[in-house]
Amino acid sequence: MGCFAKVVGGKVVNVISADQEFMDNMVDTSPGTWIETFKDGSQRKNLASKGGSYDIAADAFYAKKPFDSWTLNTTTYQWEPPVAYPSDGETVGYTWNEETQTWDAVEAE
Repeated sequence: MGCFAKVVGGKVVNVISADQEFMDNMVDTSPGTWIETFKDGSQRKNLASKGGSYDIAADAFYAKKPFDSWTLNTTTYQWEPPVAYPSDGETVGYTWNEETQTWDAVEAE
């Protein structure tokens, strides 16, 4: 079973799991194109997500921009913050604070 994304004007409007035979025989008269996407990111950079985008020239899917200050890495097609994630992030949880442009530690409950 594969994953397929419906792309309209560069935006991902739907993602489904389906067999290739289903896709080959499906009749869809709505605008857009179905493009195969891969869970492991082995092709098209990333798994497509509804609300995300598809860059046809780069043949790459990428997620919706999480914060205004983040920039798209056009090698990985992943969004990157202006400040690197803290090195102790394996043991301490952090959330991005857009107002201060910092990573704020999350207190354990």
